[in-house]
Amino acid sequence: MNILVVGGTGLIGGHAALYLESRGHEVAIAGRNPPAEGTPLAALEYLRCDYVACDLPAQQLARFDALVFAAGNDIRHLPAGGDESFFWQRNNIEGVPRFIAAARDAGIACAVQVGSFYPQAMPVLVERSAYVRSRHLADSAARALATERFRVLSVNAPFVVGAVPGLVVGMFRAYTAYAEGKLAPAPVFVPPGGVNFISTRSLSEAIEGALLRGENGKAYLVGDQNLSWQDYFGAFFEAVGRPRPPVIDQEHPFLPDSALYFGRGNYLYYEPDERETRLLGYRRGDVLAAIGEVVAQYRTQG
Repeated sequence: MNILVVGGTGLIGGHAALYLESRGHEVAIAGRNPPAEGTPLAALEYLRCDYVACDLPAQQLARFDALVFAAGNDIRHLPAGGDESFFWQRNNIEGVPRFIAAARDAGIACAVQVGSFYPQAMPVLVERSAYVRSRHLADSAARALATERFRVLSVNAPFVVGAVPGLVVGMFRAYTAYAEGKLAPAPVFVPPGGVNFISTRSLSEAIEGALLRGENGKAYLVGDQNLSWQDYFGAFFEAVGRPRPPVIDQEHPFLPDSALYFGRGNYLYYEPDERETRLLGYRRGDVLAAIGEVVAQYRTQG
């Protein structure tokens, strides 16, 4: 299969692109900025693309059998002082389905959108959060484009953790340095609560499973391990030989309340559907191993 991965220079898309290539697919990546020279991602064909502007010509899209849409905007991309409602409307609610419609019109046969778990795992957040609502509307509008000749489905993931060779993810580099004690005077603690996590490896397997076997128009809620924040951050600390940090009920410098749509101190735990997990063919129990790989990568980088 000849696959275009939009968002292929980022963590989720980059891992998926390299995984799909390892599985024998022809893969190109697209994004606003090229991958770093000398990295595995730089060995793949790169197409410059701003999905919001929908600026990838139809003749380039027409080369591909399938699209993996792993781009998107979340709170990390929100401009300071900007109009939040306008931002989510332009980038998620309008931008995502517009690009997927362009793929359909160019003749691509299948599109898999990597979306957010919030609308399925905790539907009440669709009304409470403008961001979650934008992800829900983007997902629904994209899947509504499905026809007999254009298969569209989504793989909706929880918090994702993993490493891509040569790709620096600032969040994970900071978590590793935090665990090593290199970010003093940052206080050492974790907030109460927890959430579901999935590794990049498991998610990439689910993406390929969706491309090959997914049901047209379906939204798959994927996930792996339910971990408290103490379990999660504690795994980073233990990987560098330090004890788990204590739980303190206050806002965390690396996990701000604004990013916890389900609320600090709450637990957003769930189990993915066993039949869907088997259909997509992704592994379980991989999160702690992925954290070990993250720590190994960023400790090496110093």
